[in-house]
Amino acid sequence: QVQLVESGGGLVQTGGSLRLSCQASGLTLNSYTMGWFRQAPGREREFVVTITLGVSDTLHYADSVAGRFSISKNNAKNTVYLQISSLKPDDAGVYYCAARRGGISANSRSYDYWGQGTQVTVSS
Repeated sequence: QVQLVESGGGLVQTGGSLRLSCQASGLTLNSYTMGWFRQAPGREREFVVTITLGVSDTLHYADSVAGRFSISKNNAKNTVYLQISSLKPDDAGVYYCAARRGGISANSRSYDYWGQGTQVTVSS
C-alpha cells in the first residue's frame, strides 16, 4: 500500500524559508515520478515541481517558483524534500506530494497517489 506523508509546513514571514518533506512508503522513489502541488483557498490545485528520480534526475519547476524552490531526495529515507525560500504571500496554501508511474508531468490528474498535505502560511 502506497502512502505519502508530508510534513514541515508552518507559519513563516514573507522572505522566509521552510523545508517540506514527503516520506514515501510502499514504493521506491527511483521507480516513480514525484510531484509537489499546492492549493490556496478558492483556487485550483497548482503545479509546483515534478521530478523523475533515477540514474539521472529529470525535473521541472513551475515558472512562479523557479529559482526560489528546490527539490531534493534522500534514497535511504525514501523521502523527497522541497526547500521553499524567498516566500511570498502568494506561496501560501496546502502543499501536496504526489507520485505517478511514467515521466515528469505538471498535470495533477496524471498522478496516482497523494499525501494529505501540509499547510504553509506566509505572513506579510
